[in-house]
Amino acid sequence: MTRGEKIRNTLAIFAVILVTLVYLVPIGWIAVTSLKPRDVINKPNVVMTQPTLDHYKSLVVETKSSGNKQRSEYPRAFLNSLIITGLSTLLAVGLGTLTAYAFSRFKVKGKNDLMFFILSTRMLPPVVVAIPIFLMYRTLGWHDTHLGLIILYTVFNLSFAVWLMKGFLDEIPKDYEEAAMVDRYSRWKAFIKVVLPQAVTGLAATAVFCAISAWNEFAFALLLTRQAARTAPPLIPSAVGTGGTEWGQIAAGTFIYLLPVAIFTFLMRNHLLRGITFGAIKR
Repeated sequence: MTRGEKIRNTLAIFAVILVTLVYLVPIGWIAVTSLKPRDVINKPNVVMTQPTLDHYKSLVVETKSSGNKQRSEYPRAFLNSLIITGLSTLLAVGLGTLTAYAFSRFKVKGKNDLMFFILSTRMLPPVVVAIPIFLMYRTLGWHDTHLGLIILYTVFNLSFAVWLMKGFLDEIPKDYEEAAMVDRYSRWKAFIKVVLPQAVTGLAATAVFCAISAWNEFAFALLLTRQAARTAPPLIPSAVGTGGTEWGQIAAGTFIYLLPVAIFTFLMRNHLLRGITFGAIKR
C-alpha cells in the first residue's frame, strides 16, 4: 500500500469509529439512566456511584402506594411484540418470496404495471389511513387482537418484501431450475431444493428489515390495541408513577426492548452484508 492509501484507510477507520460512537451514545445514555437511583434520575451531572436494578424489577412487579403488588403489563406487551413481529415477518417474507418468484420466472401480463401498483402501496404514509383501518377493524371485530396487527404488518411489509426478493431471484440463473426439472423435479420442488438455498441471503436481509419495521411500529399499535394485544412501543412511554414520569423505568424497558432485534440482526449479519451487495457485481 502506498502512503496515500494508508492515510485514506486510517481516516476511513477513524470515521467509522466516530460514527459508531455517535450512534452508541444514546444507547449508553439509556443504559446508564436505567441503572440510576430514583433520587438522582433527574440530575444528569451526578456521577452514578450506586447502580440499582429497581427499574428493571419494576417491569415485572409494580408496587402501589398502598403496598399491594400488581403484575406489570410489560412482560405481556413484550411477548405480544415477539408474537406479532415473528408471525408478520414470516408471512411477509413467505408471501413476498412466492410473489417475487412468479414475477421473476413467469410471463405475467402487465408485469410492470402490477409491480408499480405493489410499489405504490408504500408511497402513502401508513398513518394517513389509520382512521379508516380503525373503523374497519372495529366492524370486523379485529380491534385489540393479535390477528389484526399481524395482518396489518404483513400487508405493509409485503410490497417491500416483493421488490427486494425479486431483485435477488432475478440474479439466480434459471438454468439451475431447468436442470432440476430435467431430473424430474417438479416446479415446486425445484423452487424449494434449488432456488431457496441460493436465495438465503436475500431471505435474511428481507426478514431483518421486515422485523425491524414491525418491531418498532408505534402508531397502529397505539390506535388499534387497548390491552390484550398491546405491544411494547406504546406501553413503554406510558410509565407514570406518583412522582411523575418514571424515566428510569422507561429507560429500562427501552433497553430490554432493543435487545431482541439487535441480537437477531447480529446473528444475520453475514447474510445481511452479502444480501445488501448481492448482484452488485456482474459476471
